[in-house]
Amino acid sequence: MSVENRNPANASPRAQNIFEEMSTSQTTPNGHALAIERRLLRRALEQLGHPPLCFVLWDGSKVSPPGVAPECELHVRDRGALWRLISYPEYQFPEMYAQGRVGSGDDLEHVLDVVQRARRNIDPNGLKWRLLSAFFRPRSGSMASARENIHSHYDVGNDFYKLWLDEQMVYTCAYFPTPEIALEEAQIAKMDLVCRKLRLRPGERVVEAGCGWGALALHMARNFGVKVRAFNISKAQLALARERAVREGLQDAVEFVEADYREISGTYDAFVSVGMLEHVGPQHYRELGQIMDRCLSDDGRGLIHTIGFDRPGRLNAWIERRIFPGARPPSLGEMMPLFGPNGFSILDVENIRQHYALTLRHWLERFNAAQDEVLEMFDPEFVRAWRFYLVSSQTAFTTGHLQLFQVLFARKGCNEIPWTRAHLYRDGGF
Repeated sequence: MSVENRNPANASPRAQNIFEEMSTSQTTPNGHALAIERRLLRRALEQLGHPPLCFVLWDGSKVSPPGVAPECELHVRDRGALWRLISYPEYQFPEMYAQGRVGSGDDLEHVLDVVQRARRNIDPNGLKWRLLSAFFRPRSGSMASARENIHSHYDVGNDFYKLWLDEQMVYTCAYFPTPEIALEEAQIAKMDLVCRKLRLRPGERVVEAGCGWGALALHMARNFGVKVRAFNISKAQLALARERAVREGLQDAVEFVEADYREISGTYDAFVSVGMLEHVGPQHYRELGQIMDRCLSDDGRGLIHTIGFDRPGRLNAWIERRIFPGARPPSLGEMMPLFGPNGFSILDVENIRQHYALTLRHWLERFNAAQDEVLEMFDPEFVRAWRFYLVSSQTAFTTGHLQLFQVLFARKGCNEIPWTRAHLYRDGGF
């Protein structure tokens, strides 16, 4: 499922056809590209940091940054797509790709890699980007909006996600003790790592904010003997999670609650949130911190696992609008209102972004292999959009544009913590 000249592994001829039609530069009724259009396109490349990228326009003319040897090509099939790219390339490149009006003459991953690396030193909060972002404001993270945001992504359909996630449908970063292990093993290793960091003990009560399809909640109960209350507002995810709990005989140990994190009640020994903070928004962190304070026992501790940035910024506007409505990954500094003001001390911070890049590579390979099935469910634009999302996310973690933080915390003054990290790597690994 690619616009590349080389076909992705396991792609069927039927699925490839929807991309092959994009990879050829055909003359269209748009006429020849104007000198001013080529000049503006060079200016856009300059503002992107002079990536070694060559644009091939509909009339066969080529534009690349002066003094830079192109490493890859991007084909623009019509004049309207060109003007959109010039106006706001960060948003319009994926949008035009999804519509089939822009295609790569090379490997899409390579195109995105050279663009991301060229943009490494561009300030994401510069004046131009702030002005453009004003037209694409993230959706609100309020309780009223949260359900709509979550529904638009996670309720796309369990059958869709089953095609390319692991067997337990864990839709967050895996942990690879060695790069060679299978995705299924790596997701179990991630869940085990989270539990070890929290030092869960039999009989303890755990609250999970945002539980996906329930894999972590069930893992904690099954392997660490704890009682779990897991909160989620995705109906499709909760239905499958409850079904699994009954099938495994864990319905008395795990309660899946259809409610927003702001509706958490009760007292717990541990708080855990994996892949949920990105949907909360920094404006709500103080409120979430107060909820953690309210629900944790006197010796309580917690762990937050989240996509993040090195410095405050915004998720790509296209991904926020088309894939993850309302998403806003934080920097570590932006996360601080969760902890100090509520009497929590940070015990450990780990960045496992390269593990997310590898996780996404596994997802992408499975997505490519399942193209025919995805096309039976959705139209070609959906397939192209999701492929762009998966490839661009993998590239963002590989180049360090995105981070993956695991932050462990506990009540201020808590000394019941390990002296070293040896307990995380018992028996030489996982």
